[in-house]
Amino acid sequence: MNSNLNFIKEVLPFWNALDANQKRFLLDKLTERCFIGGQSIHDGEECTGLILVKSGQLRSFILSESGKEITLFQLFEGDVCILSSSCIMRNITFDIQVEAEKNSEILIMPASVFKRLSDENPAVKGFQAEITAARLSDVMWVVEQVVFMSMDKRLANFLLEQASVEGVDELSITHDVIARHMGTAREVISRMLKYFENEGLVILSRGKVTIVDRKGLMGISKTD
Repeated sequence: MNSNLNFIKEVLPFWNALDANQKRFLLDKLTERCFIGGQSIHDGEECTGLILVKSGQLRSFILSESGKEITLFQLFEGDVCILSSSCIMRNITFDIQVEAEKNSEILIMPASVFKRLSDENPAVKGFQAEITAARLSDVMWVVEQVVFMSMDKRLANFLLEQASVEGVDELSITHDVIARHMGTAREVISRMLKYFENEGLVILSRGKVTIVDRKGLMGISKTD
């Protein structure tokens, strides 16, 4: 676990506020796991705990009774996920799923360990409040999009965000995956992407969406 010490210091701002026993306790209880793309990390039923992303990319989403998904937020290298475990926060009453979007390496702090440190140390409790607020802000942004934004605006936003994340305009992503991210039907996404293609904004090919007019998509994403 000593090999992870520098990483832990970087992503956990409360590290220096812990005493020697608390630091030892935290390091002893951390577990390191590797996941392949598409593999479930947290299914909403058990207390996974605090997730620290060493590498890769994760997706947090909710799943309806009918099987429809909608992405709440994505996690990248150096991110910490506290909403992965509803048992850490008593007021969280819905189940959140977490899966690896790409091959990922993570550290997991059990919920009981995080709770004990939070109860003992104000710095940990402050971190809990801060990261919870940040993730809830992400969730509220998704709610705002679903409730108030038209589908063309939402899709334009999604494509631009993914291009920013990947650092390329050619996105290796299927219509079905986009639909799962956005919580809608594949047919809806296919129709909207075809409209974008007809407008010269994107080029569609098997398993790919290539952005050819960023300004055009940005114009759609900003319309009222």
